[in-house]
Amino acid sequence: MTKAAFWQRGETLDYTNPGTSTIEANTVISFGGHIGIAGTDILPGEVGTLHVTGVFEMPKTATTAIEMGASVYFDGTGITTAANDGATSNPTAYPLAGYAAQAAAAGDTAILVKLAG
Repeated sequence: MTKAAFWQRGETLDYTNPGTSTIEANTVISFGGHIGIAGTDILPGEVGTLHVTGVFEMPKTATTAIEMGASVYFDGTGITTAANDGATSNPTAYPLAGYAAQAAAAGDTAILVKLAG
């Protein structure tokens, strides 16, 4: 029988800043097809915390309305309903951010997102 040992609740994850500049608190970080939100400033080479659960207000790059509950993705700048960049040859997939925690109108510049975890 295979056993597992409880490690943590998983609401936040440790994240090592691989870059040469500080990641500021509340920055959206894309990792391995997922996203997290920096909980504090993370210095280069240091370990910090990423929130991977919860509801966050994020920039909305989609120019269309987004209904509550719709799956949303992080395009590197903000939130969209498109799962990829739309290229006809070798489209770039966007990481699933989660789902819209509240509807957003076409002209809205921000949206509430329940992170996928």
